[in-house]
Amino acid sequence: MPDIIRHLRPFGTAILLAIVGASLAACSGGDFGRTRADMRSDDMHRWLGGEATGSLGLKPSQFQLTDEERQLRDLAYPMIEPPLSRPAWKSVFGDYKALPSPWQQKVVFDRTMYGRTLIDEPHRSHSSRYAQLIEDVRNDTTRFEPFFASAIRVIDLDRKRNASMSRVSGLSQKERDDAVARMQENSLIIQWVQQCLEQRVSSYRWALERLVIQAPDGMAADADRLIGELAAQTANPPVQAQPPYGRAVVSKG
Repeated sequence: MPDIIRHLRPFGTAILLAIVGASLAACSGGDFGRTRADMRSDDMHRWLGGEATGSLGLKPSQFQLTDEERQLRDLAYPMIEPPLSRPAWKSVFGDYKALPSPWQQKVVFDRTMYGRTLIDEPHRSHSSRYAQLIEDVRNDTTRFEPFFASAIRVIDLDRKRNASMSRVSGLSQKERDDAVARMQENSLIIQWVQQCLEQRVSSYRWALERLVIQAPDGMAADADRLIGELAAQTANPPVQAQPPYGRAVVSKG
């Protein structure tokens, strides 16, 4: 009997560890790297506007977000968060963090970071690295149209907001300031995404070049084609980027 117990004890310990691990994962993170439920809320991305305006010394708007403005921020976050920026264990546990805007002086873009992370992370083969690159580029391409469709709607509504302010009776200075601040927030978030897309294209190209010289593969042609498509979209967005402050963002067409 003692011999049986000794043989069963490691098995029981393994089961206990598995149960504890599953419990921790359920408490700390969501499925497939999604942010856990207790971290999610309707306005979980509201901070994007305050971060963008605050980095330029501007005050954020105190207005509540409209449905369109909330959607704009929700669609912006995955395009702002750099790909492969979370270590594997953090992705599993649904890590979520605020990100600094591109107008923070201390933020310096490193186009090699994505490629170095892609190459240095353990992979089963070089083909899986190409597959990861292709997936990341394709994800950005898929997100492009929904985000900019939302951006156009928000810009059009902001035009109407701006035109109506002169006709609002008894408009207080605070109301005017909050309206202007919200339009600035929306404009800056769109420009933030545009800058991130330009940076991603540069990062993806650097990564592909290094993969080609380290491990040539026929998959490189597919990756190059997808990067070219994303670059073409980024170079001609339906919303024209403007300097971060002092001018309005305008939509084409």
